Amino acid sequence: MSERQLVTDYYFNKEDYDTQDGGYVPLEEPNTPPQQLKIPEILTPDKETDTDMYYTVVSQTGETQLLPGKKTKTWGYNASLLGKTIIFKNGKHIHITLKNELPELTTYHWHGAIIPGVADGGCHTPVYPGESRQIDFNLNQPAATLWMHAHPCPSTAEQVWHGLATAVVVQDAEEAQLPLPRNYGVDDIPLILQDRRFHEDNQWDYNADYDPDGVMGPTPMINGTINPYFDVTTQKVRFRILDGANRREWRLHFSDDLKFTQIAGDNSLLPHPVDYTKLLIGCAERMEIVVDFGQYHPGDEVVLYSDDTPIVHFRIHEFAKDDSKIPETLTTTLPDPKVTPEAPIRKVVMSGMDESVAINGKKFDMSRIDTKTKLNNVEYWDVTNSNDMDGGMLHPYHMHGCVFKVISRNGKEPNPNELGLKDTIEVEPGETVRLKVWFPCIGVFMYHCHIIEHEDGGMMLQLEVTDPKHPNELPQPLMDHHTLMSAFAKERGVKMEDLNLGGMESYHKMNMKM
Repeated sequence: MSERQLVTDYYFNKEDYDTQDGGYVPLEEPNTPPQQLKIPEILTPDKETDTDMYYTVVSQTGETQLLPGKKTKTWGYNASLLGKTIIFKNGKHIHITLKNELPELTTYHWHGAIIPGVADGGCHTPVYPGESRQIDFNLNQPAATLWMHAHPCPSTAEQVWHGLATAVVVQDAEEAQLPLPRNYGVDDIPLILQDRRFHEDNQWDYNADYDPDGVMGPTPMINGTINPYFDVTTQKVRFRILDGANRREWRLHFSDDLKFTQIAGDNSLLPHPVDYTKLLIGCAERMEIVVDFGQYHPGDEVVLYSDDTPIVHFRIHEFAKDDSKIPETLTTTLPDPKVTPEAPIRKVVMSGMDESVAINGKKFDMSRIDTKTKLNNVEYWDVTNSNDMDGGMLHPYHMHGCVFKVISRNGKEPNPNELGLKDTIEVEPGETVRLKVWFPCIGVFMYHCHIIEHEDGGMMLQLEVTDPKHPNELPQPLMDHHTLMSAFAKERGVKMEDLNLGGMESYHKMNMKM
């Protein structure tokens, strides 16, 4: 038996859960026939050498059989919905051809990747319909589960809702030596947690479901599967969990209060494993857990719940006995650089709900740089959730192009599963989280709330990282909202005054121009 302390609560206050929001949509158990959990295929590299990896990523439309009857119109990466899992190997130079076969512009944001702004895939790097773009970068970061999703302001939320999200797995030598499950598709399984509402003929209707505090649906969709089951054929299974929902938090637990062990967070292994019976994962966070099904027998079923709603059924089959143990120390190599002398303490205040959302009292402006720093600076960032409307809500705070260490929550120790490297953190109303952030790449990067409708609605600012050795070298050119929205209007065949992108309404209702 493990001597580790068993965590049996969700860390966060119940009054701050998304259930308290007036627009909350409870999950419902699907009444459709069970389907085998879809495991995304691994994307085959175009070429791989000892030093380089080459990929082609295609954004495409499609139709997916999600419910009985008509197929649902969906978007995906190299697939009709979501995408094929992309493998990056630490230390290699990555080359990617981005091809847009959608009817409108999109971008490709490598969420959690520590790469220059020109490759990061924020809103300044659109790829237009029928066009391609080449990016390349050195990948130097530890093993982790990242993801890639669309990020064209102010239509990020709608494109992710269409299906543009996929898992990215970083592999390294340190993680490869640990006694952990890693047979992808058998005992190493991605779980992309999303929710949808189905309308007439099994279709999605983003505009009909729109809520400025985040779009939700009653039907859980896991890896693009409705009412999934998974055949357990090994005693221990590693799940790479991604909250890929626009808005929903997932409060996870298994039937029988089955214990599970978290081994990794957003951007790295944890220094030490943490045992749980309950775990809350917020929008855009990733958590890797190992579940030991050794107490069960063939024919048994174990259920993963979010609150009281079953989301995945695990059917137990014969498996070989596995006496391997998760090491008490998982990594000793996480970077922890010293803060740059005289570096300012940055203040980030997330405020508001609905259309009033803002950071530091401002809404996002694509043509404005809000914060400037220098390459390789190490700084404290104090992130505050000042929200007190209707009791407030958890805001998941995310930064592009960097990682951070969580130093404290309201001056107290961070949660034990926050001691690795992260890029997204849940912040409660009235709470200030101190982060130690460092900036290894030049470019223009967003920092924002990852309730995706909030970022589209302006809860996002921009950071510019420059190299002091090359002070006249601009990291990348800026675009503006008008340019992107004009392109959307042309592609959709409407006049600018008739263009309807979700985030636009937040600006209009606050009498602000984009």
